[in-house]
Amino acid sequence: MTRITRRAFAAGLLAVPALARGAAAQWAPSRPIRLIAPYPPGGGVDTTSRLLAGPMGSFLGQGFVVENRAGAGGSIGAAELARSAPDGHTLMIDAMAHTVNPALLRGLPFDYATAFTPISQVVVVPQLLVVNPNLPARTLPEFVAWAKARPGQLSYGSSGNATAAHLAAALLVQRAGLDIQHVPYRGGTPALQDVLGGAIAFVFGTVSSSLQLAREGRLRALAVTTATRIASMPEVPTVAEQGFEGYELNEWNGLYAPAGLPAPVTERVHAAAVHALADATVRQRLDALGAIPVGTAPAEFARYLAEQRELMARVVRDARIEVG
Repeated sequence: MTRITRRAFAAGLLAVPALARGAAAQWAPSRPIRLIAPYPPGGGVDTTSRLLAGPMGSFLGQGFVVENRAGAGGSIGAAELARSAPDGHTLMIDAMAHTVNPALLRGLPFDYATAFTPISQVVVVPQLLVVNPNLPARTLPEFVAWAKARPGQLSYGSSGNATAAHLAAALLVQRAGLDIQHVPYRGGTPALQDVLGGAIAFVFGTVSSSLQLAREGRLRALAVTTATRIASMPEVPTVAEQGFEGYELNEWNGLYAPAGLPAPVTERVHAAAVHALADATVRQRLDALGAIPVGTAPAEFARYLAEQRELMARVVRDARIEVG
């Protein structure tokens, strides 16, 4: 877990008793809560939603019903939340696409910046920059030098256009000044297979998909995308500490309600989320998925969203990323 997320999570845990006492007398759900997962079943957001639903429901005294509303990069489910009543009975867990979509999608019936009440960033999913171990580069600076000596000859893969893996790589390519082609795959596994086979130069993979391959020596991990090193691979330096100050770009999930949610309800739902993230079983499952529990406060999450919308708009513009 990074130092930043450790601080945020610890602060959230300390806040739970006070939040629960202050908000409990003012609001309690009167019926089961819809938790929208704007992606298909079985994916990261769906898994996070179902992990948190049980303990959150126990904390609030009402059951949670996870509802998959997939399509259009998560914007269909987001539109459903945007038109729901701000009464605490409809929530959503969304991926980092929440801050990417404003730069990619046109004609949406809502504004991502104003249509929602941010409640908490619930998990961060770090990514590892991995290469074939037969490459001569053993550090990120060595890899950058190797790639710069081969302008226009190399390609990198991602789990799909405008995914976290693509955006993380695009930002690095921009910062490093590399002349290298993007190859989108239908998921992270085939991209990793082509790194293993030497068909592409590198890919950013999730910890859950890349860690074991790196430990077996089948891949070489050069960097991690978090601000500080991660506990599962403390020997792997961050991108930032290898000459790219300020670099940080991870996949993450956040919890939202419709705009206009009353403050006592926001506090109570946030307390429920932090309670769920402190659950030992939930944390064990998240660790197996390579996800780090966070639990930031609503105001801190709102600031983060504003920063991420700005960063994602810049990466999308500079890399000329488009969706069909």
